[in-house]
Amino acid sequence: MGTKRWLVSAALVTMGIAAGLFIAARFNIVTVSTAQEAPAAASAVSGGPDAGFEGAIERVSTLVGKGVVSISSEQTAKVGGARRYYFRSPEGSGTDQFGGEGGPNDEVFKRFFDDFFGGMPEREYKRVGLGSGVIIDPSGIILTNQHVIDQADKITVTLPDGREFKAEIKGQDARSDLAVIKIEAKDLPAVKMGDSASLRIGQWVVAVGNPFGFALQNPEPTVTSGVISALHRSLGRTVSRERSLNDLIQTDAAINPGNSGGPLVNLKGEVVGINVAIFSTTGGSQGIGFAIPVNTIKRILSQLISGKPVQYGWLGVSVQDLTQELAAYFGLSEKSGALVVSVIADGPGAKAGMKDGDIIRQIGDARIANVKELLNIVGSAEVGKRLPVKVLREKKEISLDLTVGNRPSDDEIGDEGQGSGNLKAPTGWRGMDVGEPGAEGVRRPPADIKNGVMVTAVKPGSPADDAGITPGDVILEINRQKTATLADYRTAIKAAKGDALVRTARGFVILKEASGGK
Repeated sequence: MGTKRWLVSAALVTMGIAAGLFIAARFNIVTVSTAQEAPAAASAVSGGPDAGFEGAIERVSTLVGKGVVSISSEQTAKVGGARRYYFRSPEGSGTDQFGGEGGPNDEVFKRFFDDFFGGMPEREYKRVGLGSGVIIDPSGIILTNQHVIDQADKITVTLPDGREFKAEIKGQDARSDLAVIKIEAKDLPAVKMGDSASLRIGQWVVAVGNPFGFALQNPEPTVTSGVISALHRSLGRTVSRERSLNDLIQTDAAINPGNSGGPLVNLKGEVVGINVAIFSTTGGSQGIGFAIPVNTIKRILSQLISGKPVQYGWLGVSVQDLTQELAAYFGLSEKSGALVVSVIADGPGAKAGMKDGDIIRQIGDARIANVKELLNIVGSAEVGKRLPVKVLREKKEISLDLTVGNRPSDDEIGDEGQGSGNLKAPTGWRGMDVGEPGAEGVRRPPADIKNGVMVTAVKPGSPADDAGITPGDVILEINRQKTATLADYRTAIKAAKGDALVRTARGFVILKEASGGK
């Protein structure tokens, strides 16, 4: 009896399983998941085998890679016939000395050794630079960084298919670090320009270039992917005084030596920037790379192609950001605006009536939050264009009519200052000693500073130290009183009570009143 019941139960279970499988098959309830079937499922969701993120990267690589080239620049440099001569010091003097160029007793020992051994001839050596570029016109026009081809005697462009061409420089601009070169070729695959104004933080981008191509000996470009980490980044003046990198795109897409001049593209295959620099402690990529926005490039591209000097808007003023203390001093509830430190004589700002201590709040329709915004707006403004400017002066808003000037080179701004050195330097006011530039023991200021007194020493922990004043700073004003000479400085510090507004050549600071009123 027990065996019969067991057989009946087993039969019922078997029939139930069979019925369940039949129903599941009819209604497609059962899904079998395997590693082999996963791509098919992904394709079904994304709408096709080439859709989705992976497919987008592949398409960008194929589309843009054909228009990215490797650039090799060669510069011939000469090394002078410098010698260094080493000789043992006289017994008991305790020191050894060097002769030769740049060393002690240079002329004496140079003459001695040249008489006996003759001068060394100049030698030539070749300095090679490597970078990337992007074809922007089928006729062979290529966009790259200026530092890639700077001072090159010979430029060689290698296409992804291995063909090599000599290139000529059409135009270059050190300030923006951009250059246009041309090769004699036709029907080249040009890459499409995008719109950097539409970029968003977190958006996926691809960096294309030929890093370490000389070592890998392969002309085909490589691609790395990442996201837009930040926008409107500024590296300030880098490499040289001429170069100024502002309003940059930051990305974590790997950028390495040789990537400079290559494009940063969106997933549509459009150029949104030109890779220009990395921040690294090792020399390689650490996920902090920077690119020049394509909209910045578009503004000056026609000037580069035509070989004309690139013009930048200029106010003819020196400015600084507001601190919380400065904002409070000027009666502002927020640190908004750019504080004018100095106005260059006969510059656009001076002609418009701008004065030291003005706070620039608006240019045209754009409100000014800080110095970076001001520089970006003015630098991209059309030279000769008239713009209304609103400044805050003595807590009152004033409207000025400004004509944007063409920014001159750094060497064209300012003359060397002169100092008489005929007065004894005051010491100790709020923890700093000063002297008149050019006096004995006091160095001259930079060429663009024409007057003022120079800080020679700062006492640690003093109000001057707390305000960030350092030896070498030039004091131009104290509480809006000019300090062109030591006599002016004495008069100003004698009248200064309470917190003092001090204008240095670097900007404004607040000097707290020290104990005892000094």
